[in-house]
Amino acid sequence: MVEPLPIEPVSTVSSDVLLMMLADARLPTSGHTQSAGLEPALMGGLATDRVTDYCRTRLETVTLVEAGTAVVCRHRALLGLETASVELAWAARTPSKPMRGASRDLGRAYRRLALHVWPGVRTLMELDDALAPSRPRALGLVAATVGLGAEALARLVAYDDMQSVLAASLKLLPGDPVVATAALLSLGPEIEALAARVAGLSAAADIPAPSAPLIEAWAHAHAETTRRLFRA
Repeated sequence: MVEPLPIEPVSTVSSDVLLMMLADARLPTSGHTQSAGLEPALMGGLATDRVTDYCRTRLETVTLVEAGTAVVCRHRALLGLETASVELAWAARTPSKPMRGASRDLGRAYRRLALHVWPGVRTLMELDDALAPSRPRALGLVAATVGLGAEALARLVAYDDMQSVLAASLKLLPGDPVVATAALLSLGPEIEALAARVAGLSAAADIPAPSAPLIEAWAHAHAETTRRLFRA
């Protein structure tokens, strides 16, 4: 069997600029519709002074799975290999249907952005048929396309998740944005540890599979309520 040739990333700007663009809350990826599970958690009984603790738990479970999935998708895309099998591994590690749906909502938005900004690029060809990819699959393909490194990609996934939680907290629990920013910085060591943990992954079987049953239960209850500010 002939091994596929590595794909040369397409990039017209520095990786630093690309990382800032992809991490920008103003990017049209529907991030404003998501609380990364914080609204479901608060409705389910999470104490209002435990938001940072919730962030740490999410980093060790949901975010870890998504970051690992994105890194493996990037690795395979750079080799010209399919990533549908990686998404199946992600789905197996994300048993909650509402949580998979939330990720796919974001993935669709990233798909639309990627196909418009980088049309006709080989690493994004899968997205022509994958109409509702998960967020980590879409981001992994984008990272392969623009030359974003594995560690930077994992850091992006973690940062985006934490920013979603803390930005949502300002609407759900009105407070000082400076305090939310300080909370994000306090999570820095955990974000870096996550990035280092998954940056070297290359196979779907190696993606971590932690459990977050309470977060999943909250997500299911939230999907059935009609009184909410966020989709998830």
